Amino acid sequence: MRTAINQAVEHQLRNKTSFRQSVRNSLTMAYRGLLKIRRTPEQLFDVTIQPIIFTLMFTYIFGGAISGNVHNYLPVIIPGILVQTVITTSIVTGVQLREDMDKGVFDRFKSLPIARIAPLAGALLADTIRYTIATVLTFTMGYIMGYRPDGGLGAVAVAGLLVIVCSWAISWIFAFFGVIARTASSVQGISMLVLFPLTFLSNAFVPAETMPHVLQWFVKINPISHLVTAVRELANSGTIGWDLTASLIGAAAIVLIFAPITVKAYMRRT
Repeated sequence: MRTAINQAVEHQLRNKTSFRQSVRNSLTMAYRGLLKIRRTPEQLFDVTIQPIIFTLMFTYIFGGAISGNVHNYLPVIIPGILVQTVITTSIVTGVQLREDMDKGVFDRFKSLPIARIAPLAGALLADTIRYTIATVLTFTMGYIMGYRPDGGLGAVAVAGLLVIVCSWAISWIFAFFGVIARTASSVQGISMLVLFPLTFLSNAFVPAETMPHVLQWFVKINPISHLVTAVRELANSGTIGWDLTASLIGAAAIVLIFAPITVKAYMRRT
């Protein structure tokens, strides 16, 4: 009887958590995510090693065939590699969320006097650090190889911020997979099945005009293509076009759709 009363009191206290307290709890959970990275730095391999390998590999394999030489291909491939790398990194959000739920970590969080949404919000917030690392390393690698964006440092910073914001929005999709899936491996499998067609059937690596006509229509409506084009316009010429607006509208739409259903599914599971 006493246990039931205590649980009811704890449930009532959690429901009365203020917005300020929820934000504070979410920041604490984000800090927990950063501590996990510090203790297991191999978690950063995908955002440290992958940008370097992909930039070198794609540049020297496709550079001569597509643009005539490596130097001319860099303005094309660096924005494409940036988007591909950071978007792929967002899968980790759902995978780690599922792993924590499988290990019973979230069951322990339920017994703490914290906002129930804090573990989910903290995980999404902590992963923005991963996106930032991947963004900085990709541009740095491109600069080492000879990439000199004509848009200037400010435009490059805006381009990087755009990719981070869009990746954060997309991470809500994978967070939803992480909540509803049964295993972490299934989250990763489903996520890669979604991302591979989107990233490779885009203008990230080759111009859409070089593809068969049956694929060009998909490439032109692919949201990844809009994001890549927006980053290229910002970094290479410092211009803002429709593709940037389309990318932000798409990111907002994803958050408006997936944030509520992810939170609802998360609350039901926890």
